[in-house]
Amino acid sequence: MTFYEELQWRGLIKDVAGEDIADKLNNEKITFYWGTDPTADSLHLGHYSSLVTAKRFARAGHHPILLVGGSTGLIGDPRPTAEREIIGKDILEKNMAGIKAQVTKIFDGKAEIVNNYDWTKDYTFLEFLRDIGKYINVSYMLGKDIIARRLETGITFAEFSYTLLQGYDFLWLYRNKNCILQCEGADQWGNITTGLELIRKLEGKEAYGFTMPLVLDKFGNKFGKSAGNALWLDINKTSAYELYQYLINVDDSMVIDYLKIFTFLSPEEIMEYDAKNKEHPELREAHKALAREIISDLHGIDEYNKAEQISQSLFSGNIKGLSIKDIEVGFRAMPSIEVDSSAEPVALIDFLVANKIAASKREAREFLAAGSISINGDKVTDEALPVTKALAIEEKLMVIRRGKKKNYLIKFN
Repeated sequence: MTFYEELQWRGLIKDVAGEDIADKLNNEKITFYWGTDPTADSLHLGHYSSLVTAKRFARAGHHPILLVGGSTGLIGDPRPTAEREIIGKDILEKNMAGIKAQVTKIFDGKAEIVNNYDWTKDYTFLEFLRDIGKYINVSYMLGKDIIARRLETGITFAEFSYTLLQGYDFLWLYRNKNCILQCEGADQWGNITTGLELIRKLEGKEAYGFTMPLVLDKFGNKFGKSAGNALWLDINKTSAYELYQYLINVDDSMVIDYLKIFTFLSPEEIMEYDAKNKEHPELREAHKALAREIISDLHGIDEYNKAEQISQSLFSGNIKGLSIKDIEVGFRAMPSIEVDSSAEPVALIDFLVANKIAASKREAREFLAAGSISINGDKVTDEALPVTKALAIEEKLMVIRRGKKKNYLIKFN
């Protein structure tokens, strides 16, 4: 299987420009670029699908350039519905620093990182209009899908001009870095072709474009969105445990596709996981492999092992082996109850009712008698047990579990 055939097998090709692109990717070592605007101080899992493909290109011997849009980020590319909020330069600088650090780590320091502000900051408006704007027809720009969709609701001149700026990036990199290929997500096809058009008209040469399908879940939502929130690559914004929980619970019908897209497992290994997933889906071996490969690539194998340990401990209810930090991470999305350590202790049965862990004393007694209540993994039946910080781990945190799934984090302050 050639490199290009493997890209096809993995479902990584949406649109391409350049008739001999397969030959270029299979038999030559070329320079390509992928870009993003620093709209946040971290990339998210949606970006990661493109970065993994770029890393795959690099492993095949091609030279990666990762562009962080210091200038285009000041404008903002058109969104399908409304104009992006303008970002201040100080925030932009902070965002760029975060993204550069992540890209450097993902590519083991082997990617060339550039900032398009470096070649646009001294370029005057008149020069840009003469040198670039003269060569792109307005009717051509109106034909871009994202621009056409925004015409009805309104689009500013700044957003309208964005495709010229990104097209110029490609032209500049072609001229100065011998970059002949732009590789992006499918939503950037219109901007890629603007760059190709500029290179053709100004240089008299043909360059190449490559887009990857947007990664979606089975409902058509963008992969990596959880309750409307992105799963960030910054471990301080999205913990390895949270990422693990998302990945371990992706739909069975999608997990093999995700293994193809997001991991460097060989086709043979992935097909083996496919067979296991079909034969014993309850073991979730393919899901665990997906979580292991992504988390290890982003944060290291130790973080994956820790995430798996937290998950197993929370599933069993035995959390004594976890640190305070691990417990807080694991229970971040679960109900928490603040307790004043200096207050007079109350009996467990009253505590359960007062904090709505049980609806009434009668129900609380039933839970206790049935062994349905545990504290830090130990079942308790004594309804008179005083609830104090002496029961808590490091006298700070305690987890009361009701049944198999209801957990409550008790914080002693």
